[in-house]
Order: sequence, then structure tokens, then C-alpha cells
Amino acid sequence: MDFTRIIELASYTLPAIVTGFVAYSFFELHIKNNDRKRAFLLNKQAHKESLPIRLQAYERMTLFLERINLTKLLIRITPISTEKHDYENFVIDQIEQEFEHNLTQQIYMSDECWTIITTAKNSTIQMIRKAAMSERVDSADKLREVILNDLLEKQSPSNAALGYIKNEVAELW
Repeated sequence: MDFTRIIELASYTLPAIVTGFVAYSFFELHIKNNDRKRAFLLNKQAHKESLPIRLQAYERMTLFLERINLTKLLIRITPISTEKHDYENFVIDQIEQEFEHNLTQQIYMSDECWTIITTAKNSTIQMIRKAAMSERVDSADKLREVILNDLLEKQSPSNAALGYIKNEVAELW
């Protein structure tokens, strides 16, 4: 082959190769951009649909924590007998039933938030059990009195969990 022929062939193919490479890069970038845009719109739509459900879950868990707040719980639930262990078990059963009723809400909130809610529930039950084991408690009414007096000195576990829920919901905006 003649050297001029090779140069002539290269002068035609080199611009075609460069043009092809630029076109390929442009279309690849365009396709990636469209994929990102599509993913963003899908995520935006999913967030739009899931936000009300997530907020409802946080509302239900807020209600749960308010209902197991010992001050409100002991006022709402009166003793069923004078026996302290009957009252202790009855109050703990109420907490457990309320918790089981809201168990499915955990799929809509973070693991950390759910752990804090569970810890608040368990701490509340522990406070009731600890007060019931006290020597000075001999009746259901005395159990209520001791728990309420203990709450004057320290914060209810559900209050700390409520604070965490409020912070997590604030981050959703």
C-alpha cells in the first residue's frame, strides 16, 4: 500500500473514531443522567407516599409512650384488689398488651428509635417490679404511692423516649 493512501485512509477514519467516541460518551452520560433522574423521581414518590405512614407510626408510638407513662398509667388503672402482686401483674400486663398492639410500627422507624422505645417499656416494667419488691410496700395502694413518689425524684423512662421520637421526626422534614 502506498503511504499517501494510508494517510488518506487515516484522515477519514480518525475523525470518525473521535466523533464516535464523543457520541458514545455523550449518550452514556445522557443515559446515566436519565437513570439518576428516574431514581430520584421514584424515591421522591415513595417518600411522598411513605411519609404519612411513618408519621402515623411515630404518632402511635408517642401515644404508647404517653399511655405507659407511670404517672398517667397508675392514675388510669386502679387496683383490682388490695394485693400488691395482683396490681403489679395487672399494670405490667396492660403495658405488654399496649406494646403488642403497636409492635408492627417498628418497620416504619429506625432501629435505634425502636430500641429506645423498647428500653423505655422495659425500664417502666422494671420500676414497677422494683417498687413491688420494696419492704415498705404491703398493698396495691401503697405500691401506687411508692411508684408515684419515686417519679417525683426521677424522670419517667417514657419521657426520654418521647424526646428521641420528637428529634427523629424533626429530621424527617
